[in-house]
Amino acid sequence: MKKGLFFLFFISLGVLFNACTEENGTDEEFDTGNVLVVENISENTTWTKDKVYQLGGRITVLDGVTLTIEAGTVVKGEVGTGANATALLIARGGTLLAEGQANAPIIFTTVADEITPEDIAAGNFGSPNLDPDINGLWGGVIILGKAPISASNEDKTADASEVQIEGIPTSDSNGLYGGSIANDNSGIIKYVSIRHGGTNIGSGNEINGLTLGGVGSGTIIENVEIVSNQDDGVEFFGGTVNIKNLVSWNVGDDGVDTDQSWSGTLDNFVVITPGGHSFELDGPEGSMAAGHIIKNGTIVCSDEEYERESEDLINTDANSIVSLENLFFTGIVEGQVINRVAFDPGVVSFTNIELNLDEADLASHVNGDVPEGVSAVSSATVGADVSVFAWTWASKEGKLAGL
Repeated sequence: MKKGLFFLFFISLGVLFNACTEENGTDEEFDTGNVLVVENISENTTWTKDKVYQLGGRITVLDGVTLTIEAGTVVKGEVGTGANATALLIARGGTLLAEGQANAPIIFTTVADEITPEDIAAGNFGSPNLDPDINGLWGGVIILGKAPISASNEDKTADASEVQIEGIPTSDSNGLYGGSIANDNSGIIKYVSIRHGGTNIGSGNEINGLTLGGVGSGTIIENVEIVSNQDDGVEFFGGTVNIKNLVSWNVGDDGVDTDQSWSGTLDNFVVITPGGHSFELDGPEGSMAAGHIIKNGTIVCSDEEYERESEDLINTDANSIVSLENLFFTGIVEGQVINRVAFDPGVVSFTNIELNLDEADLASHVNGDVPEGVSAVSSATVGADVSVFAWTWASKEGKLAGL
């Protein structure tokens, strides 16, 4: 049995104790030093690096409110599934200012994780007791905005300008996203690591490590790491937001998932052994059709240490709209393919896509004729600049060495 699972029963008892000792629905600080957060954030609030903040449920930063999280802060979600799943939700009009630093990242994790602010201050950014392939122990981080999405109503007869994000019950109107403000601003997220999340809230319905629904281009997201989320690492539902410098490692489903005509750019990233697709790139669901750019990435498709293999290389829909540029795939094993390559010009494009394998094996990893822009190489000439990821747990575990 993996490390950390032994602790879950006792942690659950602690969660029950905290719930029983809560008074008047307010946040309480207990002997553990954790601040239990049990109510939505309804006024401007700052979480400081000298404390651990414990999410006692789905906590929402409401419209018009700003949550500031200091560099070096640790946030932990309690154990829970279904309606009791814990998550930090930034509603439309809410703002998250989570500006970590390379030497003081902000860590979102589970109460089963024994990491402390003192560990962060000492430069120890990995979990002291959990392996980096343990998932589903809490929810994740969900950011919703007012930027355009391509969606339709339930019976697929008309466009919908706003819809409910997956993972949040329809009874919670804070789960709505979408609108017409392309440059909508939901805040700043820098040097943030999100770990061990993705708990089930229903059959086949998990929370992503980082969910972005209708998030606008005014939002800054840079230097983010997702470790061992049960569902996707990052999923975009429309919107116009850009991400720079991303690591998605050991997630249970897709490394990067795009939906509803997300029209931003993902630039400089590493995806390491997702359990599903390295990329699941879906097309529009309504009449609005916009494309996105995914560029300068390194994708590790298998890992003997954790006995993990990705499902495939690139997965697209027949109506996907995406430009794929300067991507290097390594650790490729039998059965991993680019699933669809026959597109009209300009709909899906492949530019400098390098597969680390013998030329004779290239055709067996492409479903169809090998398109211009896809080649077999013995070593990378494109890919991510991994030097910017030295702060991540993945780097400190040696998973970026040699990339």
